[in-house]
Amino acid sequence: MILDITKLGEDILRQKAQPVEEVNDEIRQLAEDMFETMLAADGVGLACPQVGKSLRMFVLIADDNVRRVFINPQIIQTSKEVCDYDEGCLSIPQVYETITRPQKVTVQALNEKGRPFTLDADGFLARIIQHEYDHLEGILYIDRGDKDFAEKTTAQFKKRAERAAQKEKEREAKARKIAMKIAAKEAKKAGK
Repeated sequence: MILDITKLGEDILRQKAQPVEEVNDEIRQLAEDMFETMLAADGVGLACPQVGKSLRMFVLIADDNVRRVFINPQIIQTSKEVCDYDEGCLSIPQVYETITRPQKVTVQALNEKGRPFTLDADGFLARIIQHEYDHLEGILYIDRGDKDFAEKTTAQFKKRAERAAQKEKEREAKARKIAMKIAAKEAKKAGK
Protein backbone atom coordinates (compact mmCIF):
# COMPACT_ATOMS: atom_id res chain seq x y z
CA MET A 1 0.00 0.00 0.00
CA ILE A 2 1.34 3.42 -0.91
CA LEU A 3 1.44 5.71 2.12
CA ASP A 4 1.21 9.51 2.30
CA ILE A 5 4.60 11.18 2.63
CA THR A 6 4.85 13.94 5.24
CA LYS A 7 6.23 17.26 4.04
CA LEU A 8 8.48 19.91 5.53
CA GLY A 9 6.48 21.82 8.14
CA GLU A 10 4.72 18.78 9.60
CA ASP A 11 5.63 18.39 13.28
CA ILE A 12 6.51 14.68 13.15
CA LEU A 13 9.54 15.43 10.97
CA ARG A 14 11.06 17.43 13.84
CA GLN A 15 10.43 14.89 16.59
CA LYS A 16 12.77 12.18 17.81
CA ALA A 17 11.21 8.82 16.84
CA GLN A 18 10.39 6.13 19.40
CA PRO A 19 12.03 2.68 19.45
CA VAL A 20 10.21 -0.22 17.80
CA GLU A 21 9.10 -2.39 20.74
CA GLU A 22 8.62 -5.64 18.82
CA VAL A 23 9.50 -6.75 15.32
CA ASN A 24 6.25 -8.41 14.25
CA ASP A 25 4.04 -8.84 11.17
CA GLU A 26 2.70 -5.29 11.55
CA ILE A 27 6.25 -3.86 11.43
CA ARG A 28 7.14 -6.10 8.47
CA GLN A 29 4.03 -4.90 6.61
CA LEU A 30 4.93 -1.29 7.39
CA ALA A 31 8.40 -1.89 5.93
CA GLU A 32 6.85 -3.37 2.76
CA ASP A 33 4.48 -0.42 2.45
CA MET A 34 7.43 1.93 2.91
CA PHE A 35 9.38 0.22 0.12
CA GLU A 36 6.35 0.49 -2.16
CA THR A 37 5.88 4.18 -1.25
CA MET A 38 9.58 4.97 -1.68
CA LEU A 39 9.77 3.30 -5.10
CA ALA A 40 6.56 4.96 -6.29
CA ALA A 41 8.04 8.34 -5.31
CA ASP A 42 11.35 7.53 -7.03
CA GLY A 43 13.31 7.62 -3.76
CA VAL A 44 16.23 5.61 -2.41
CA GLY A 45 15.41 5.77 1.30
CA LEU A 46 12.40 6.39 3.55
CA ALA A 47 12.12 6.73 7.33
CA CYS A 48 9.02 6.12 9.44
CA PRO A 49 8.52 9.79 10.39
CA GLN A 50 8.19 10.49 6.66
CA VAL A 51 5.05 8.34 6.58
CA GLY A 52 3.62 9.77 9.79
CA LYS A 53 4.91 7.08 12.17
CA SER A 54 7.12 7.99 15.12
CA LEU A 55 9.14 4.77 14.97
CA ARG A 56 12.90 4.19 14.69
CA MET A 57 12.90 2.37 11.38
CA PHE A 58 13.92 3.16 7.83
CA VAL A 59 14.22 1.33 4.53
CA LEU A 60 16.52 1.89 1.60
CA ILE A 61 17.72 0.59 -1.72
CA ALA A 62 21.15 1.95 -2.66
CA ASP A 63 23.08 1.61 -5.91
CA ASP A 64 23.63 -2.13 -5.23
CA ASN A 65 19.82 -2.69 -5.50
CA VAL A 66 19.65 -4.54 -2.15
CA ARG A 67 16.49 -3.93 -0.11
CA ARG A 68 17.55 -3.10 3.45
CA VAL A 69 15.44 -2.55 6.58
CA PHE A 70 16.99 -0.86 9.62
CA ILE A 71 15.03 -1.17 12.88
CA ASN A 72 16.24 0.71 15.97
CA PRO A 73 19.51 1.60 14.21
CA GLN A 74 22.54 3.12 15.88
CA ILE A 75 25.43 4.68 13.99
CA ILE A 76 28.37 3.52 16.07
CA GLN A 77 31.22 4.91 13.99
CA THR A 78 31.84 7.48 11.26
CA SER A 79 34.98 8.15 9.24
CA LYS A 80 37.05 11.31 9.45
CA GLU A 81 37.03 11.42 5.64
CA VAL A 82 34.06 13.39 4.32
CA CYS A 83 32.47 13.92 0.93
CA ASP A 84 29.97 16.31 -0.62
CA TYR A 85 26.81 15.32 -2.46
CA ASP A 86 23.66 17.09 -3.67
CA GLU A 87 21.01 15.66 -1.38
CA GLY A 88 17.27 15.72 -1.80
CA CYS A 89 14.40 14.33 0.24
CA LEU A 90 10.94 12.96 -0.46
CA SER A 91 9.65 15.20 2.35
CA ILE A 92 11.17 18.27 0.68
CA PRO A 93 10.44 17.51 -2.98
CA GLN A 94 12.45 19.14 -5.78
CA VAL A 95 14.86 20.89 -3.40
CA TYR A 96 18.54 19.94 -3.46
CA GLU A 97 21.57 21.16 -1.55
CA THR A 98 25.21 20.08 -1.35
CA ILE A 99 25.72 18.45 2.05
CA THR A 100 29.00 17.30 3.58
CA ARG A 101 28.88 13.99 5.47
CA PRO A 102 31.33 11.30 6.57
CA GLN A 103 32.37 9.00 3.72
CA LYS A 104 31.94 5.81 5.81
CA VAL A 105 29.72 4.67 8.67
CA THR A 106 29.21 1.59 10.78
CA VAL A 107 25.63 0.96 11.82
CA GLN A 108 23.99 -1.62 14.06
CA ALA A 109 20.29 -2.43 13.74
CA LEU A 110 17.69 -5.17 13.59
CA ASN A 111 16.46 -6.46 10.24
CA GLU A 112 12.83 -7.20 9.36
CA LYS A 113 13.15 -10.62 11.02
CA GLY A 114 14.29 -9.02 14.27
CA ARG A 115 17.85 -10.27 13.85
CA PRO A 116 20.70 -7.92 14.82
CA PHE A 117 23.31 -6.97 12.24
CA THR A 118 26.25 -4.64 11.84
CA LEU A 119 26.97 -3.00 8.51
CA ASP A 120 30.07 -1.11 7.39
CA ALA A 121 28.97 1.20 4.59
CA ASP A 122 30.69 3.74 2.41
CA GLY A 123 29.82 6.07 -0.46
CA PHE A 124 26.18 6.40 -1.48
CA LEU A 125 24.97 3.70 0.93
CA ALA A 126 26.64 5.47 3.87
CA ARG A 127 25.05 8.75 2.83
CA ILE A 128 21.54 7.28 2.64
CA ILE A 129 21.97 5.66 6.07
CA GLN A 130 23.03 8.97 7.59
CA HIS A 131 20.22 10.89 5.87
CA GLU A 132 17.54 8.43 7.03
CA TYR A 133 19.05 8.13 10.51
CA ASP A 134 18.79 11.93 10.81
CA HIS A 135 15.03 11.61 10.18
CA LEU A 136 14.78 9.41 13.29
CA GLU A 137 16.45 12.18 15.27
CA GLY A 138 14.15 14.91 13.92
CA ILE A 139 16.91 16.35 11.72
CA LEU A 140 16.49 17.23 8.04
CA TYR A 141 19.29 17.46 5.51
CA ILE A 142 18.71 21.20 5.10
CA ASP A 143 19.74 21.58 8.77
CA ARG A 144 23.22 20.39 7.80
CA GLY A 145 23.71 22.95 5.04
CA ASP A 146 23.48 26.70 4.59
CA LYS A 147 21.31 28.30 7.30
CA ASP A 148 19.81 30.89 4.93
CA PHE A 149 18.89 28.16 2.44
CA ALA A 150 17.19 26.18 5.23
CA GLU A 151 15.19 29.21 6.39
CA LYS A 152 14.15 30.10 2.83
CA THR A 153 13.12 26.50 2.10
CA THR A 154 11.14 26.24 5.35
CA ALA A 155 9.32 29.50 4.61
CA GLN A 156 8.56 28.34 1.06
CA PHE A 157 7.02 25.07 2.31
CA LYS A 158 5.03 26.92 4.97
CA LYS A 159 3.48 29.11 2.26
CA ARG A 160 2.72 26.01 0.16
CA ALA A 161 0.97 24.37 3.12
CA GLU A 162 -1.04 27.55 3.82
CA ARG A 163 -2.13 27.77 0.16
CA ALA A 164 -3.10 24.09 0.16
CA ALA A 165 -5.12 24.53 3.37
CA GLN A 166 -6.91 27.56 1.89
CA LYS A 167 -7.74 25.66 -1.30
CA GLU A 168 -9.07 22.76 0.78
CA LYS A 169 -11.33 25.15 2.76
CA GLU A 170 -12.61 26.60 -0.52
CA ARG A 171 -13.31 23.09 -1.88
CA GLU A 172 -15.17 22.14 1.31
CA ALA A 173 -17.25 25.34 1.21
CA LYS A 174 -18.13 24.70 -2.43
CA ALA A 175 -19.10 21.09 -1.65
CA ARG A 176 -21.32 22.25 1.24
CA LYS A 177 -23.00 24.83 -1.00
CA ILE A 178 -23.71 22.19 -3.66
CA ALA A 179 -25.01 19.77 -1.03
CA MET A 180 -27.35 22.47 0.34
CA LYS A 181 -28.72 23.18 -3.17
CA ILE A 182 -29.32 19.48 -3.78
CA ALA A 183 -31.02 19.11 -0.39
CA ALA A 184 -33.23 22.12 -1.12
CA LYS A 185 -34.26 20.67 -4.49
CA GLU A 186 -35.00 17.28 -2.88
CA ALA A 187 -37.04 18.96 -0.16
CA LYS A 188 -38.99 20.92 -2.79
CA LYS A 189 -39.70 17.72 -4.75
CA ALA A 190 -40.80 15.92 -1.57
CA GLY A 191 -43.16 18.82 -0.72
CA LYS A 192 -45.11 18.57 -4.02
